[in-house]
Amino acid sequence: MNTPQVPYDPARLGTLARLLIDNIRELAQLGWTPATSSNFSHRLDDRHAAITVSGRDKGRLVEDDIMVVDFDGQAVGRPLRPSAETLLHTRLYRRFPEVGCVLHTHSPVQTVASRLYARQGHVRLEGYELLKAFHGNSTHETAVDVPVFANTQDMTVLSAQVDALLDRQAMWGYLIDGHGLYAWGRDMAEARRHLEAFEFLLGCELELRKLGAR
Repeated sequence: MNTPQVPYDPARLGTLARLLIDNIRELAQLGWTPATSSNFSHRLDDRHAAITVSGRDKGRLVEDDIMVVDFDGQAVGRPLRPSAETLLHTRLYRRFPEVGCVLHTHSPVQTVASRLYARQGHVRLEGYELLKAFHGNSTHETAVDVPVFANTQDMTVLSAQVDALLDRQAMWGYLIDGHGLYAWGRDMAEARRHLEAFEFLLGCELELRKLGAR
């Protein structure tokens, strides 16, 4: 009997599943993935990504909770339901061959910042030493505008809005109003660095507001 062939490397999927699970568990322990929120992915090859299955507790993931989708956001290999926000991941992989990992979290800092700056449409981060954490930045003497998009259940609309803004400016992540943060990088380590830098810098902005300095 012939073994059904899958259009991706199962061994690489297993390696990426373990990488995702280990990192997601750490983020869950930080309180950045409450309830069954958040979604996480890693590029598998030039046509597929490994991504978390919808509705799972991110602090208790097992390898079967990591599935494969193509860059159209469709399940591949197993009839599982990916996150409703899968297109926000796969459009990045399709557009940027260098993007290897996308992380989406719902920390209180990220969510509160998204609400406070929704009308303004962005959060300006300027003069911070930690701006050098973002790939390609070599100085604190710069400003980064973190976009804040309106929340919507229509991921086709939202992913198109993200695409349009990527045409106009460099981005390492963005906020969704009342929702949370998306961040990405060339691999898991860089995506985690960007995510953690955003968390710290957004937290600084919120503290400055409390002190009346913003």
